[in-house]
Amino acid sequence: MSIPEFDLITIGAGSAGVAASRYAASLGARVAICEAGRVGGTCVLRGCVPKKLFMYASQFADAHVDAPGYGWARSDPEFDLARLTAAKRDETSRLEALYRGMLADAGVQVVAGHAQVHDAHTVSIDGANLRARRILVATGGRPSWPEMPGIELALTSDDMLELSTLPRRLLVLGSGYIATEFAGIFRGFGTEVAMAFRADHPLRGFDRDIRTRLGAAMRARGIALHPGYQPAELFREGQDIVCRASDGHELRADLVLNALGRTPNSAGMGLEQVGVLLEPRSGAVRVDAWSRTSVESIYAIGDVTDRLNLTPVAIAQARAFVDSEFGGTPRAVDHRLVATAVFSQPPVAAIGMGEEEAVLHGHRVEVFEADFRPMKNVLSGRGERTYQKLVVDAASERILGLHMIGADAPEIVQSLAVALTLGARKRDFDATMAVHPTAAEEFMLMRKSRR
Repeated sequence: MSIPEFDLITIGAGSAGVAASRYAASLGARVAICEAGRVGGTCVLRGCVPKKLFMYASQFADAHVDAPGYGWARSDPEFDLARLTAAKRDETSRLEALYRGMLADAGVQVVAGHAQVHDAHTVSIDGANLRARRILVATGGRPSWPEMPGIELALTSDDMLELSTLPRRLLVLGSGYIATEFAGIFRGFGTEVAMAFRADHPLRGFDRDIRTRLGAAMRARGIALHPGYQPAELFREGQDIVCRASDGHELRADLVLNALGRTPNSAGMGLEQVGVLLEPRSGAVRVDAWSRTSVESIYAIGDVTDRLNLTPVAIAQARAFVDSEFGGTPRAVDHRLVATAVFSQPPVAAIGMGEEEAVLHGHRVEVFEADFRPMKNVLSGRGERTYQKLVVDAASERILGLHMIGADAPEIVQSLAVALTLGARKRDFDATMAVHPTAAEEFMLMRKSRR
């Protein structure tokens, strides 16, 4: 029996794999995509999309509290997590069907099963061999499990999105994207939430002014923060799950969320056996700027490479790979200036350098900022504030970084990211007419530098 031949075999049907496969097929390539689970990947099925649906659901709690200030009689609402989870499942199923339809329409052959790379051109899926000129690894990542006694008692973010009953007390271990987002979501649902983490403030890697304000806002919403906490073990004591720190400090909860990072999905595919180099500590597939691995015909994109783990970046890598290998227009993705958002409550968004990072890179910086109470919060009596910050190179006036915490931050920063990508200077912002009354206009009205 002859072995099916393709121009491209993609392993993993998440955002990156689907984007690369469809695009390559549109250029005339014969493409197969292998997936052991559902089509759609982390973002569509277990990450960005369902998480944001849960965030929207939790924000209705604010709306009910704020409504009397705007003349609405206050009601006593009841939240049904099981109903939300069922609606989320329906939506992710709809999106999976949409993704399968897009692959079929593009002429991509979907092969279900676990892929094993046998050599530079051969992939086996549950015993059936396929061959291709190029193999693309796009298997994403999975939650990390630190070596800690009792860690199996914790849930992952995947599990949290499948709950049908609310815990009374939730302990979140970690302080990154997933930790801060789920802490805000479940606090909005009415759960008592504590967050324990090693750093001094949430969201390590973001500008310090943003981090300190997020911590204060989370505390104001009733989330107990435990910075400098080194978890050492989890164990059950009666109905409680107890987390004991290295210094003996104990925290108790009904559920514990393990949000201590993610690991590239590179194991168990035979990559190392065929000569693909992996990073020794993380297991990430080692690639160059063109997404080429150490084996000439094998490429890797997305979170499995652990470069910049964001869905739009993975899709950009996918399209650059196809342009380079099938489109005759070689190009690499520039990862230096990428906007990002954290759907915490309040949300955070940023593009470019933080103040400390800019100084470390040798820039003499000017800092411009705005700190105000949004108009929407005035009549409701809500004290939560918005903070915006521009980090500017003093010599060239080029904006090195733009940062925001507050309502609509992701939408505002996404729009302003175009300006920074084009090399905007502070005087360009000054010359832009503001739209009033908006929160976004404050970025145009900053006239006096803080330092």
